[in-house]
Amino acid sequence: MNPHAHPSSSSAQSTALTPRYRRGAKQTMALAVHFLGAALPLLLLFAVAEAAGEVGVNYGRVANNLPDPASVVTLLKQNGITMVKLFDANQKVLTSLANTGIKVMVMLPNEDVAAVASSPSTALQWARANVAAYRPATQIHAVAVGNEVFDSRPDLNSDLVPAMTNIQAALAQLNLANDVKVTTPIAFDALAESWPPSAGVFRDDIAQAVMKPMLDFLDRTGSYLTVNIYPFLAYADDPDQISLDYALGNTNPAAVRDDDTGLVNHSLLDAQLDATYYAMEDLGFPSLRACLGETGLPSGGRSPVATVANAHAYVNNVINRVLSGNTGTPHRPDADMDVYIFALFNENQKGTGPDDVEQHFGLFYPNMNKVYEFDFQHATGNGGGGGGAKASWCVANAGVGDARLQAALDYACGHGADCGAIQPGATCFEPNTKVAHASYAFNSYYQKMNRATGTCDFAGAASVVYQEPAGACDATSSWCVANAGVGDARLQAALDYACGHGADCSGIQPGAACFQPDTKAAHASHAFNSYYQRNGRASGTCDFARAASVVHQAPNHVLIFGNNSKNLKTNHHLSKFILGTDPMYSTEAEDIEMVDSMMIDICTLRDAAGDFDESNKLGEGGFGAVYKVALTLNKHVPDDDPELKIKCPRIIACNGNVSVSICSGDPP
Repeated sequence: MNPHAHPSSSSAQSTALTPRYRRGAKQTMALAVHFLGAALPLLLLFAVAEAAGEVGVNYGRVANNLPDPASVVTLLKQNGITMVKLFDANQKVLTSLANTGIKVMVMLPNEDVAAVASSPSTALQWARANVAAYRPATQIHAVAVGNEVFDSRPDLNSDLVPAMTNIQAALAQLNLANDVKVTTPIAFDALAESWPPSAGVFRDDIAQAVMKPMLDFLDRTGSYLTVNIYPFLAYADDPDQISLDYALGNTNPAAVRDDDTGLVNHSLLDAQLDATYYAMEDLGFPSLRACLGETGLPSGGRSPVATVANAHAYVNNVINRVLSGNTGTPHRPDADMDVYIFALFNENQKGTGPDDVEQHFGLFYPNMNKVYEFDFQHATGNGGGGGGAKASWCVANAGVGDARLQAALDYACGHGADCGAIQPGATCFEPNTKVAHASYAFNSYYQKMNRATGTCDFAGAASVVYQEPAGACDATSSWCVANAGVGDARLQAALDYACGHGADCSGIQPGAACFQPDTKAAHASHAFNSYYQRNGRASGTCDFARAASVVHQAPNHVLIFGNNSKNLKTNHHLSKFILGTDPMYSTEAEDIEMVDSMMIDICTLRDAAGDFDESNKLGEGGFGAVYKVALTLNKHVPDDDPELKIKCPRIIACNGNVSVSICSGDPP
């Protein structure tokens, strides 16, 4: 049995649940809802930017005791919900959503797929009545054609792509094709193989006949594939082979390796997403986006895994990783993806009775009280799994002019941004331009809000970038260090994860410059900090299940990054070096007076060492040549030590064999 396979998530009506917990409720009156991670005060003043990855919730209405649509819209707004996905095009619901600013996805039900597939005029009539008639008051932005057709209505397989094509053509006739995208949700069991993820392929009966033309359509129209994934189903099928933490996506270093690629998965959701990506690549679509249309875990019912604690853990892990920008996977670490949690309410007309798990997926009871705590607006952790939080920055848009930049800058500084560094005389006051100061303030606000959706827009005065802006001022520096208290086993597992996900671990191999001290904590600190720095010190990239933490003073053993003195002359890829004292390696530690750590760029270092000229060479150390470096230390000089007598504290190279000594005068 494949422990990573998704047995089924069909939404076809079934008379009883199978032991595989087949998702059987017919979604004839259903909604799905997006929660943006934007701070509410910002929404009041600035338009929300297009999201890179957002988290939402499916709102099913297979029940006889739910609030009316108007009350539900109030609930959505109270919880900061700004996007809704309908599983139909219900007139009362669409009317209730008018003039709310909530974006809407509507659905063409399965029962209408065949008619639309065979008649462009029927498609046009449907699009005019269910999309155009409500815009712009109701902000419809997407159409889902059918729902898990391969499982619930396999007789419609051949009609699916023609129906999608006709709906898209109808939207084009109505001048809506650029604003309204067309997609279709598929169940995860559309894959024939899913473990290892790199073996992911679609089923033979649909791969060439349906999936390939569908993916081509989605690619050509700038849309995305919607896939429904429930990791708990695979766990419930085979709990002896799958760890619960792995299925829930808990933040822990336990890992499952794909031996074919060497990639390591830290959550079952990641493995299943990557299997989907590989399946798309198998058909020739390596960059097509995916949307996670349904995912969740029941809080009750006839299953040992269906508990409030497990539902709380899984759902919050998913929410937090999306709000943190951590939608990447080991295979696609930079993937952007929208995610819809299933579901908004517990629904009492699903499944076979009150003890059926189908009735217990809700975030809310029908009386609108929460089943368990969650927060769709603020990330509370990195959520586990993922390919590492995607580093990003918020930069000002100079084109909007100084007046708009100043207004947005004032807002950012008044709502939490740290603007002390751009005051006259402060670290980042220069360059003294509106765009530079605004970029600093915008990015400070954006990072402090955990890079939540909508927190880098400022009415079009800013945008998100995924490469660190050239010349950006960083008033603070930070490092990631290991927490020795968690023990060697947890440190080793987290170290393996960091080294397998982009950290440069060559320096801690036997015989390399940083192999000594040969301790788990020292090696882990090296790997953790490499991972943290390479990910732009993004929120959540220094945690490793609490095996690490961020510090704001350079650790004594993290000093110079380089290879050797020759490379330091020519290596332009190494832009900064971290200098600090390290009595750990000194033979005369008692004679070393500590100096503040500092950041120094390679050009300054070369100049200070006379381009590593032999005349500045002091001798050979255990890590290689030692040079005299003439630097001005921006350090408060104590009254009782006006000459700042520094007895050549040694600077050790961590990724190479260079040692540098900083001396205030002649070496001793």
